[in-house]
Amino acid sequence: MTTVPIPAGWPATEEQARAVQEELRARVVLDESGPLPGSGHVAGVDVAYDDERDVVAAAAVVLDGATLEVVAEATAVGRVPFPYVPGLLAFRELPAVLAALDALPCPPGLVVCDGYGLAHPRRFGLASHLGVLTGLPAIGVAKNPFTFSYADPAAARGSGSPLLSGTEEVGRALRTRDAVKPVFVSVGHRVGLAEACAHTLALTPAHRVPETTRRADALCRRALRETTEGAGRGTAQDPSTLREPARRYSGPGHAV
Repeated sequence: MTTVPIPAGWPATEEQARAVQEELRARVVLDESGPLPGSGHVAGVDVAYDDERDVVAAAAVVLDGATLEVVAEATAVGRVPFPYVPGLLAFRELPAVLAALDALPCPPGLVVCDGYGLAHPRRFGLASHLGVLTGLPAIGVAKNPFTFSYADPAAARGSGSPLLSGTEEVGRALRTRDAVKPVFVSVGHRVGLAEACAHTLALTPAHRVPETTRRADALCRRALRETTEGAGRGTAQDPSTLREPARRYSGPGHAV
């Protein structure tokens, strides 16, 4: 498990965080189709919190895009770096998520976030933010539509309908299981919406949410449990003294 402190210069106020979003969203790439669904590596990232102890644990799990077998996984734990503010959740999650991605022994490929990309009030959710900082293709697959509207898709798996902000399409409500509530797919960075939906269907052979998300969710919860149980025994490291992580996956650089 990698340990990570709050990065120097990390936004501390809502005003600072929104200014970062305004600056970085101009770098989102929307004219690439992204990697071929069902091929290469596909990574899922997710986080779990212990707000009482002010600890966040992140996981990155890399799957083979064709077989959905686990290729690699890594976790990171640190202090929660930003308060809970709707629309600014990336600032709570990104330091730990980036550390988990850096700790992978192989390139992650496409990254699937349990959240939003362009389906965001400022069109810059976690998937877009992560994609811009890492240079990786990224999509958001969320469990609810946030503040956006949609018509219920047809009952069959693969059916979809536009996720709308007024008349603007910011994503897609996508049925991944027959007659089961859809998920909400949005472009993050360097992937088209049609391709993002195709990736989502390729990653949901048996469940509503992508296998990447399911596996990353289980792993980050386990990492948080191990960390907090260790704290109860007096063996866990104090998050205020966490060291910079040693990098293993040498991917594109990132900084806010």
